[in-house]
Amino acid sequence: MTTVTETTPEVPAAPPAPNRLKDIARQLIETRRVIVGIVILVLLTLFAFIGPVISPWGVSERDYTALLEGLSPDHWFGTNRTGQDIFTQTTAGLQKSLLIGLLVALISTAMAAVIGAFAGYFGGLTDKALTWIADLALVLPSFVILAILSRHFVGNGGWLILVILLAAFSWMVTSKMVRGLTISLREREYIHAARFMGVPSHKIIFRHILPNMSSLLIADATIMVSTAIIGETALSYFGLGVQSPDISLGVVIADGASFATTAPWVFVFPTALLVLLVLAVNMIGDGLRDALDPTAKSRRS
Repeated sequence: MTTVTETTPEVPAAPPAPNRLKDIARQLIETRRVIVGIVILVLLTLFAFIGPVISPWGVSERDYTALLEGLSPDHWFGTNRTGQDIFTQTTAGLQKSLLIGLLVALISTAMAAVIGAFAGYFGGLTDKALTWIADLALVLPSFVILAILSRHFVGNGGWLILVILLAAFSWMVTSKMVRGLTISLREREYIHAARFMGVPSHKIIFRHILPNMSSLLIADATIMVSTAIIGETALSYFGLGVQSPDISLGVVIADGASFATTAPWVFVFPTALLVLLVLAVNMIGDGLRDALDPTAKSRRS
């Protein structure tokens, strides 16, 4: 007598859940402008931090035997009218401009995230007050105010005061976008469930709402780096930003602007590095925006 054994059909294994981080990393690697931007940014960062170390001249050191001298074995980028080495000044200025751009981007993006999220989540009087502050800051002539304030404070407090001033006028547009996204996110089921379970409002904002708009915040922070660098350069060019003995690309460019035709090396090298830096950051920011927000790429095309 033969026994028939029932065979249970094999259930196909469920496909693995898609890994969002791997998808983003793969898309970034496949995007040529992101790779080019990252390579340029890494090289510029290494150049900024290694340059002053390998240079035989100090930032404030002067060679009185080589005033406004061109490229030479002793001065790789030439010298300015006071005998200071352009290579050392350019690399040190690039280093300071990078730090200013990163700090301004972090502070302004954090301000935009917190203010926009609180305004959109709580609504009512909180929303009206925070929105009114953002609207007021948008209509104010920010460059004029920065010029006036930096003249009085930056010279006493150093370049960190300039970082705070730049960040204070850079968060408004992003905060409005964060507010709009928060208004839509606060009606989701998981937000209602968190409220029903008694989770405090600030924890809901920081644990559930802000992480869901990380793509916007990351892309905004990247673009804000180049915006802050351009703002700092403009202020320093007019003598209203970074003050001596500190140095930045804006200070070096301002010092060499009057010699752009007679001694171009004083002006060309720091300006070229500024253009490369802003271009690299913008290329990375555009690539991040496409990778983190697939709809942005379709809208652009």
